[in-house]
Amino acid sequence: MHRRYVNLVLLLFCFFSCKKTKEPFTLLVVEKSTLNRDLKTGIMLYNNLAFTGKAQLFYRTNSLAEETFYVNGIKHGLRLKWFPNGNQSFSGNYQNGRRNGEVKSWWNNGQLRTLAFYKKGVATGTQKEWYKSGQLFKKYTLIDGQEAGLQQAWRENGQLYNNYVAKAGKIYGLKRSNLCFKLQNEQIIAH
Repeated sequence: MHRRYVNLVLLLFCFFSCKKTKEPFTLLVVEKSTLNRDLKTGIMLYNNLAFTGKAQLFYRTNSLAEETFYVNGIKHGLRLKWFPNGNQSFSGNYQNGRRNGEVKSWWNNGQLRTLAFYKKGVATGTQKEWYKSGQLFKKYTLIDGQEAGLQQAWRENGQLYNNYVAKAGKIYGLKRSNLCFKLQNEQIIAH
């Protein structure tokens, strides 16, 4: 999936950025440390020019830590990150410097950590988060970055503790519910 997306991005990049020359297009790949951020504009520069290409960052062990595509000094396209153990830690699409589309992150054990959706840099749609064990932690809905609709969260043992509907800035239902007593062998225990 990711390789197809990278190839599509590269193909579109070549199509729209290549000048009419007989020379073949070569994607510029650089070590991220060779880039400098323009403090006034935030644009990434390579040799004092807005960078277009792929920037890579490596761990001391020479394993790949991060890969980011830029167009005219701004994140544009796929951004990937890995843990030192080689497991993927992040995958997200960027359009003109903003997250756009599906964004995922993982725990270092390979379990999915978050699944989010963005439109022009703003979280929107159903978002999910998981515990390191793989147990679902949160499932919530956002519209233009604001809670809307059913919002739920669970403890790691699977017990529901948030279950409410957000509508027009108001909350209807249970939020951070805790029992006011504990049972042990069907006997009430004081806190």
